[in-house]
Amino acid sequence: MTKGENEKRLEYLKGIVGRLPDKPGSYQFYDQDHTIIYVGKAKSLKSRVSSYFHTEVDRFKTKVLVSKIFDISYTVVKTEEDALLLENSLIKKYNPRYNVLLKDGKTYPSICVTNEYLPRIFKTRTINKKWGTYFGPYSHVGSMYAVLDIIKQLYKPRTCRQPITKEGVETGKYKVCLEYHIKKCMGPCVGKQAYEAYQKNIAQAREILKGNTRQVLRDLKEEMLRLSEELRFEEAEEVKRKYLALDGFVSKSEVVSHTINNVDVFSITSDEKMAFINYIHVSNGSINQSFTIEYKKKLNETDEELLQLGIVELRERFQSDAREVIVPVEMDVLLDGVKFTVPKLGDKKTLLELSVMNGKQYQFDRLKQAEKLNPEQKQVRLMKELQEKLKLPSLPYHIECFDNSNISGTDAVAACVVFKKMKPSKSDYKHYNIKTVTGPDDYASMKEVVWRRYHRLIQEQLPLPDLIMADGGKGQMEVIRQVIQDELKLDIPIAGLAKNDRHRTNELLYGFPPIHVALKTDSELFHVLTKLQDEVHRFAIEFHRNKRSKRALQSELDNIKGVGPKARDGLLNALKSVKRVREADLTTLEDIVGKAKAQIVYHHFHGQEPEAE
Repeated sequence: MTKGENEKRLEYLKGIVGRLPDKPGSYQFYDQDHTIIYVGKAKSLKSRVSSYFHTEVDRFKTKVLVSKIFDISYTVVKTEEDALLLENSLIKKYNPRYNVLLKDGKTYPSICVTNEYLPRIFKTRTINKKWGTYFGPYSHVGSMYAVLDIIKQLYKPRTCRQPITKEGVETGKYKVCLEYHIKKCMGPCVGKQAYEAYQKNIAQAREILKGNTRQVLRDLKEEMLRLSEELRFEEAEEVKRKYLALDGFVSKSEVVSHTINNVDVFSITSDEKMAFINYIHVSNGSINQSFTIEYKKKLNETDEELLQLGIVELRERFQSDAREVIVPVEMDVLLDGVKFTVPKLGDKKTLLELSVMNGKQYQFDRLKQAEKLNPEQKQVRLMKELQEKLKLPSLPYHIECFDNSNISGTDAVAACVVFKKMKPSKSDYKHYNIKTVTGPDDYASMKEVVWRRYHRLIQEQLPLPDLIMADGGKGQMEVIRQVIQDELKLDIPIAGLAKNDRHRTNELLYGFPPIHVALKTDSELFHVLTKLQDEVHRFAIEFHRNKRSKRALQSELDNIKGVGPKARDGLLNALKSVKRVREADLTTLEDIVGKAKAQIVYHHFHGQEPEAE
């Protein structure tokens, strides 16, 4: 598009904006092919749509959207509620490119009560409302099975799939199956259970599925008392069994006060790319529905805007008629006959916290699922978390950590391990023999090794780390700082992992003077950092142990100049000990390692050249 064409496009759009009414409604943006690319709602169409074309708009995504708009249409409605409902329906109908995308990660199961002569009750993932009434969907499958189990236990609905008709039952067309014989069905297909009694059971099962368990309990109790007054004790005992079973089920699922009835609860958890909206429905004091949907953000939508969409979507999906909706923030929209509540204390506050917890858990589960498919996503998340914790200028892609090891100053060594993308890069590990320090001086040893490490990287023009981690507290950090900043004039962030009295890592330090950085000890980031610390400690100890072992096993033959490992091993294999090598004559030595090396060995032990024959 040329500059002139773009100016003509903007002039046309501003002409439409200038004619927009100052009334609530929904607006639609179209691209060059006259395809809807964005649907929005507004209290005032004029002020909302004109805001997109202000020169001071600085959000990149909004600028991209505006550059794609070639036409605008709108629909005026009477109330903000109508505008919200219209926006929701248009988004679902056209799925515009720049609107949030409702993502149902999978099809959750529902419970179906069929419309048959003798209805069945079963779980399904296929919704076809002409076959029956559906309850759900259930995002927590365990809860769904618990409801199905109590219904089967109480009412024993038939499970056979054959179509049963009234005429077939009356003419004796059917035969009982195994379910009847094992007492999991009461045989309504052959008249063993009366049609009216079966329908009564199905009606009570529907009430349980709706969450009206307390009403069912009251009905059962009244029936039990009536039967006992009529001296029908066996029937009363059967009703009592149902009452106790259902009461036990209700007591397990009870989470709030029974004074709360027919209430919806919504909460939102969001990050840069996604928003997760949790919905809980409370009926007769019990939660009978919990569901979470996710929206993929396309522009810079606020949590309030997304929550409004989620409320409309979920209330429509679950056909909720609740007159009270509990939300985390004041809502800038009104729904007809609905009261929005932002609780501060009490049971309603507890419900809201439960909804938030469910939303966060769903977000965590989706994150884990995504990280299994793409492991690098987890590494980037951990690097971003560490960057935010320490306020680093860049992602800590390359981290190096140092540790010393010695016993009373002997065989002093040091180690440097390298983590890249929060994982060990073992090919980059380095170990060092301490050269300039005598005695057990950890600070001096650390100073020597850090200087040697980064002086060499500078000389060879190799990449420097994004973060240096000291295996210790303030003292080690200060030694590293002196080398990095004062001597080498480098600007590399330095952090420290300090241990407690039990020699367990318990805090992350950063800055000068070092300050404590809050980090949960059960977090993934903490586990990665302790792994880094354990790895450098292991690598240093292993090198120190190998050095001690080598010195302990070193023989006198190793000190003979001109005799290498091959000649040494040949002599020891043939003569079995240094003592026998010392006592051997020149001829024996020549037979093993040759004339030249034999003379060197003989001279070393005897202090003289062998006599010529």
